[in-house]
Amino acid sequence: MRICQLASGSKGNAIYIESDTTRVLIDAGLSARELTRRLEGIGVAAHDLDAIIVGHEHRDHCLGAGPLCRRYALPLYCLPQTFAALPSIGEVDYCTLGAGERLNVGDVAVEAFPVTHDAVAPVGFVLNVGGVRVGIATDLGVVTRLVLERLQRCQVLVLETNHDEQMLHDDPYPWHLKQRVRGTHGHLSNHQAAELVQELLWPELKAVFMAHMSETNNTEKLARESMQCVLNAQACCTPRLIAGQVGVASESFSC
Repeated sequence: MRICQLASGSKGNAIYIESDTTRVLIDAGLSARELTRRLEGIGVAAHDLDAIIVGHEHRDHCLGAGPLCRRYALPLYCLPQTFAALPSIGEVDYCTLGAGERLNVGDVAVEAFPVTHDAVAPVGFVLNVGGVRVGIATDLGVVTRLVLERLQRCQVLVLETNHDEQMLHDDPYPWHLKQRVRGTHGHLSNHQAAELVQELLWPELKAVFMAHMSETNNTEKLARESMQCVLNAQACCTPRLIAGQVGVASESFSC
């Protein structure tokens, strides 16, 4: 199993995941050309992808989905409500994904679960990739009981660490935008993400990707410090912390 954040943040999101025989993208929030270039940068040809899976209809998650699907004859998986809301998606091979249902894309098992965000029907994902359980939850304003339940016993987590609360408070963003970001349908702060990781710690947790990090209201240093405080207070596991990078793919994690 291999996982890499090709893009992460408000300017675009895409997560590459591969098993022994299957290659998928979770979200495609950059142009098809840029996603193809970033895949090549980690040694993957875009035409070797097996599917694109989209969590919600915001452009930073779906911009390149239509062009990439048409160019390489890829199926697109998402909820029906999300598909109906996708901007300018065009003609694609659409496959229905249901929240709470389990489907197989090659040898990768995918389950979507609802999250709270200001989109039509946003979801996070749990994937079983060669026996490795991968949980993905970005763009969620609050950690619900369902989110906590679905992300239990994952070996790899991709969780948003969107903003530092003090930086957001001091930022010249208009008040309504600050309220959106920190609201129950917005984004998790570093502190909230660290609290979530604390709830999800178990001996088999191998890696935590820090995702959807704001370029304006966060830094990798602050996000790492919040996570490290949680990890330093326990002894059950020492997962790697991997940050989403601005403009380039993150390091890959394999297991």
